[in-house]
Amino acid sequence: MTQAKPEHTCAIAGRDIGPDTPPYLIAEMSGNHNHDIDRAIAIIDAAADSGADAVKLQTYTADTMTLDIDTPDFRIEDEKSLWNGRNLYDLYTEAHTPWDWHGPLFEHAKSRGIHIFSTPFDPTSVDFLEDLGAPAYKVASFEMTDLRLIRKIASTGKPMIISTGMGSVAEVAQTVETARAAGAKDIIVLKCTSTYPATPANSHLATIPNMRDTFDCAIGLSDHTLGCGVAVAAVAMGAPLVEKHFTLRRADGGVDSAFSMEPAEWRMMREECDRAWQAMGEITYGGTKDEENSRIFRRSLYISQDVKAGDELTPENMRIVRPGYGLEPKFYETLLGKRVARDAAKGTRVDWSLLVPES
Repeated sequence: MTQAKPEHTCAIAGRDIGPDTPPYLIAEMSGNHNHDIDRAIAIIDAAADSGADAVKLQTYTADTMTLDIDTPDFRIEDEKSLWNGRNLYDLYTEAHTPWDWHGPLFEHAKSRGIHIFSTPFDPTSVDFLEDLGAPAYKVASFEMTDLRLIRKIASTGKPMIISTGMGSVAEVAQTVETARAAGAKDIIVLKCTSTYPATPANSHLATIPNMRDTFDCAIGLSDHTLGCGVAVAAVAMGAPLVEKHFTLRRADGGVDSAFSMEPAEWRMMREECDRAWQAMGEITYGGTKDEENSRIFRRSLYISQDVKAGDELTPENMRIVRPGYGLEPKFYETLLGKRVARDAAKGTRVDWSLLVPES
């Protein structure tokens, strides 16, 4: 696996995100507030208590997202979709986070010591979030090709987290190049599968190191699968950031609840992602300092029957056994037929001093 470069690091609100820091976990609230600001505040509290580094909102209205039209073009017609049959305008009306909530939610997150930022879906929402002092911006996978929006976000100079979804290599490259040309310096690109929920088999995390080399930036994961296994695997592939949808209880319903994590699951993901990051370490051979005491459990050469001075070493009186204090097993064939220089009892380590010196 290709290792991330040290320069593939950015910072959000003073927190470094990169290969040398524990994974940064973003709890996506989306529409899981179910249009109750008290529930939105409770989601922030639960995210903070569960070990999330940040909570993320989505900033749009139905009118900034689509047109108020009920024709086939503006309805979701996909039997596999959670939102099959829904009119887009009605769906976004239900799912959006009211803009007048943003200020109170930003303040509450700050009081809890958890980062908060948002995904803007049009230029007016970028201006709105700038007034709130958003420390970073997320680009949704379906907006990745909206280069006008990319330039607007990049012009703020804030870190950009870009979800790629169905983006081709050329599309992702164009988005990243556009962002850099417009002033973005800190960019994290996210591997993402645009199905809801996604399956582990459709996640293709082997792409992460290739994306890192191709786009020369940190590569994280926007994860729509159930459970924490895919997130943990992504961290093991070098992802410094993971975003997952978050709710208080899936049973409470909501537009994204079916593929959202609950607090207990998030705490498990926090623990296991941190373990995966710790386990990555660096390329090393020959054992670590902590393994030194285990060397005695290797095999080595020992006298297995009492021998007298002048006796030859044979398969009967010399064996390869544990522990590892004697000569290494690789010398076994070399020592067969050699004579011992002194009496040696069963259990004596075989070392060079035991042998008759060769003239």
